[in-house]
Amino acid sequence: MKEIKCPKCGEMFQIDESGYAEILKTVRNDEFENELNQRQEYLKNEMQHSIEKLELEKKTEIDKLIRQNETEIEKLNREISALKESNEKEIKLSLAEKEQMISKLEGDIEREKVQFQLEKSNSLKEKDDEIAKLKEALNKSQYEAELKEKTLKENHQNEIKQKNEIIEYYKDLKSHQSTKMIGETLEQHCEIEFNKLRATGFESAYFEKDNDAKTGSKGDYIFKDFSEDGVEYISIMFEMKNQMDTTATKKKNEDFFKELDKDRREKNCEYAVLVSLLESDNELYNSGIVDVSYKYPKMYVIRPQFFIPIITLLRNAAKNSIGYKRELMIAKNQSIDITNFENEMLAFQKGFEKNFNDASNRFKDAISEIDKSIEHLQKIKEALTLSDKHLRLANDKAQDLSIKKLTKNSPTMRAKFEELKNGSNE
Repeated sequence: MKEIKCPKCGEMFQIDESGYAEILKTVRNDEFENELNQRQEYLKNEMQHSIEKLELEKKTEIDKLIRQNETEIEKLNREISALKESNEKEIKLSLAEKEQMISKLEGDIEREKVQFQLEKSNSLKEKDDEIAKLKEALNKSQYEAELKEKTLKENHQNEIKQKNEIIEYYKDLKSHQSTKMIGETLEQHCEIEFNKLRATGFESAYFEKDNDAKTGSKGDYIFKDFSEDGVEYISIMFEMKNQMDTTATKKKNEDFFKELDKDRREKNCEYAVLVSLLESDNELYNSGIVDVSYKYPKMYVIRPQFFIPIITLLRNAAKNSIGYKRELMIAKNQSIDITNFENEMLAFQKGFEKNFNDASNRFKDAISEIDKSIEHLQKIKEALTLSDKHLRLANDKAQDLSIKKLTKNSPTMRAKFEELKNGSNE
């Protein structure tokens, strides 16, 4: 038997072992149930507190990220606005400068054109005046040539007399010389006549034997003369022909025209002159300088006494053409200068257009990159917003948490709770 004191009245009473065990079991079951409920409530509160803390931390972190992103977006927007405004100002300023430069260049071009037209008009006027002077000089030269020709004709009779004396002299000379000596004598005669006047009338001239036989043939002498600036303005290929009166087969002047023209072209000479004593009775060749250009271009046949006059006439005629050649070269150079100026202007315009297009493309690329950055940040914002949505769903699931749901897929925990529940019922 055991004595138990009542907690209410304080009275002592006795109870057997079985009754004591029953009371003890009842007390234990009530305490376990209370403890289990307290434990469950504690765990639930603890889980709620953890969820709230986690939610608060996540919310704080999300708010912080959102504020940072909003700050960054706002900063980027300000930078974009500033960049757009700056670029617009720079582009406007650059365009204004370029337009001003283009206007200036167009004005310069217009002034250059006006100046060129003025210079062209003045130059044309000067050229016309000069052409008029040259024509006047040419007419004067023609008049002088006609007068000289008249004088020559007047002196022709005297020259014929001298010629006959020379012919007699050469006939007598030929009778005492060989064929080779006859030809060499005519060459020596011409060379001596030229050397007499070389120092006074032909200071810059070239007169030498043609010793170049690379092409298979050669002339006798080549004459060239040069201007003060070293430009060759006349060249003559000379051929000297003579023969003995006793020769059985008489040669004609025409027999040497083809070979002489060939030598002239191969040696790049402008004129060809045959100095001949052949056909001594032919009045055509005895009349003076004979032009045979109807057969071969720029070819003449003369007697030895016209050797110096033919050189003088051809040289003076060539000198008159030097002025025209120089004027033509000046006009050609002016045309080249204008063409070069226009080419440089076109090159500048193309270069400017290319630079402008490149700058415009870079500006568009920068704007595109900024738009991409904004789009990327917008995607980050959407991802963070979606993360907040998932956290709210997780919180809702935690709020709906219970022992039944926790042990739904855990047979061991479900069995433990069943045992506790069954023990409590007992």
